[in-house]
Amino acid sequence: MKGRSRFVLGAAVIGLPLVLALLGPLFAGEPGPRAVSFTLGDGHWLGTDFVGRDVWQQVLHGGRPVVVTALAATALAYLVSLPLGLISALTHRSWLEELLMRPLDVLLAVPSLLLILLVASVFEPGAVGLALLVALANIPDAARIVRAAAAEAASRPAVEALRMQGETWWRIAFGHVGRAILRTLAADAGIRLTGVLYLVATAAFLGVGVAPDAADWAVMVDRNRTGLFVQPWAVVVPALLIVTLTTGSNLLFDAALDRRSGSTRRAGNPRRPGDNRRNGEKVRQS
Repeated sequence: MKGRSRFVLGAAVIGLPLVLALLGPLFAGEPGPRAVSFTLGDGHWLGTDFVGRDVWQQVLHGGRPVVVTALAATALAYLVSLPLGLISALTHRSWLEELLMRPLDVLLAVPSLLLILLVASVFEPGAVGLALLVALANIPDAARIVRAAAAEAASRPAVEALRMQGETWWRIAFGHVGRAILRTLAADAGIRLTGVLYLVATAAFLGVGVAPDAADWAVMVDRNRTGLFVQPWAVVVPALLIVTLTTGSNLLFDAALDRRSGSTRRAGNPRRPGDNRRNGEKVRQS
């Protein structure tokens, strides 16, 4: 599948859950009177859950907490790990690198979900706290990936030439090394966003960061799973939306990497009209 087709497919796959998550509350309207009706009809497109709430309204209201928390956590993780990784890769002071990376190794040894549950047992994190906790759990391995990719880019002769020319650290780090590792960061971002979505949904499934009766896709799955065979839509629809969101994210990132790789190859090997003809003439003359 060509890069453009994959990009269109990724955008189409991710479009539905994103639209429902970000714009759904604007069209959900006010909740109507509760009346348990597991079957479709009576004004309930997807029936009701076990306490009589309209499933379609819950779906429209429940995507924004998951999506916004996951995006915020991913952005916060890179906001911290990117400078940490670049400083560790570009510094010539080994003590500074050890000071920055060794505490992250300790944090990396703690399972992400266990870290969230331990903190949640002491404090009630809320949505903002959950985003911070998920970001904290993702910083160690993200920083190590940035450091590994940046160390390879920093060892190139071009970086040494920039240092000899007196370029500033910021220009070398973000202007050259940062641009050199964009492909690695893009590939990692697609995988990391999927992991963050899984972690946020799992935490919400366990009641961390959200109220037990909140309108949340993960909470809907947990709250209605016991009645799966009686009212499947209350479980299947939010679960499919979470899966679609993660799948579409990876498709988009893969398509972006393919397009960038293709443009890089074209820029590195330009071909002008008539090149084949001139090459053929040179062969015949020889």
